Amino acid sequence: MRRLYISIILTVIGSLFIITWGLDKIVAKQAPVDEQNEYAVYHQLIEGFDHQLSELPVAALTKASQALNQQFQISLQLDKSENIALPQELTSQLTQIGGLLLASETQPYLLKQLSAHPEYIIQLSLPLPVVDNQNINMILTATLYMGVCAILLAWLFPLTRRLFLLTNTAAKIGAGNLTARMPMSRFSYISLLENSFNRMATQIEKLVADNKILARSMSHDIRTPMSCLRFGVEAAIDTQNIDKKNHYLERMETELTRMEDMTTAFLEYAGMERQGFRLKRELVNINDFFTSINADFQSLAEQHNVELKYQASAEFVKQQVKLSLDFHWCYRAIQNLLGNAVQYAQSQVTISTYQKNNHLYITVEDDGKGIPEESIDSIFDPFVKLDVDRSRELGHFGLGLAITAKIIHWHNGSIHARNRQPTPSTENASEQTTSETSGACFIISLPITGGEA
Repeated sequence: MRRLYISIILTVIGSLFIITWGLDKIVAKQAPVDEQNEYAVYHQLIEGFDHQLSELPVAALTKASQALNQQFQISLQLDKSENIALPQELTSQLTQIGGLLLASETQPYLLKQLSAHPEYIIQLSLPLPVVDNQNINMILTATLYMGVCAILLAWLFPLTRRLFLLTNTAAKIGAGNLTARMPMSRFSYISLLENSFNRMATQIEKLVADNKILARSMSHDIRTPMSCLRFGVEAAIDTQNIDKKNHYLERMETELTRMEDMTTAFLEYAGMERQGFRLKRELVNINDFFTSINADFQSLAEQHNVELKYQASAEFVKQQVKLSLDFHWCYRAIQNLLGNAVQYAQSQVTISTYQKNNHLYITVEDDGKGIPEESIDSIFDPFVKLDVDRSRELGHFGLGLAITAKIIHWHNGSIHARNRQPTPSTENASEQTTSETSGACFIISLPITGGEA
């Protein structure tokens, strides 16, 4: 917005300066010629008076000046030089040919020092200049205002065009085209507004897409437990056996629990967007953070017979890197990654941290079967579940990685996945192919905005 204010001020001031300068140049070229033509006769007249009076004695000067007044019907005055107060630079001009042209508040006049009597000065009052064209001032004024208006219109055109594009883009989004975006321009006065609008449009598109996926997935997944409930009710009504009736009721309770868990998980994910605006950031020591996580997950790793270790170079530990982040949500993001890694790993999960180009990089690697290449790009989408063995009946809804990606996005970071390259043994290295993988690797990048301690 400051750029808009500055451009308005510069445009108005610049246009006034340029137009008035141009008009002054035009008038200045014409004014000396007009002035010279208009007062030339008076310059000659005062020179003639000087010659006539200079031939007379001092005693006759007053009477002679009065006679000239009556003869030429002019206002000629005789005064002593000591009574005329002028600056030194103007006093020297009293003897120039044609006299010195001055102007009072009422009218212009000429002063001339008598050549033969320098102690006397004659003053010839001049008539006011005659305006040949009374409309010249009006024309110049109209030219000034029209010029300012033309420059302002030229300035406003790109602004109104950008506003028109912004209105059209908003109308397209309102009509359902959520991919519409405001095209950016280096010369826009409202680039800050346009950037904010595009960010808002991106958030709306993502929110609507997540809600569509949520509704589609929930409507699909809820049918199975609903069918089971209906079957259980009908079976419990039809049977007369108390044991079977109790068995059906237990199964119905189990299905209700699954539905409750499913609904809770879906609603939690749907409400996460609001959490991104209420982050409780604090300055966290990254080395201490991952040391604590590593200790917390040792028991889970032992249950799956997996070795969990945290690696950080001595230089990284010495730097004591600190980041401003929300401890709870970042802990949960790493928890989701480690939970998957421990379950899929064969024997080892490794957490690594390092700093590069003012960014913190976090890697979580396992030695499991890896990720199918065709699924790497979609693994962070909500409700995407690659392993059919981990059914939603066991509480797995494909939201863990989607939640992790959303949390990293809140912290202005990025996350991507890849497969680790296989490490063939010396015995069968010749039999290995390049398509084999040796586990998954998740890489998180966070900007170091909190500085180093």
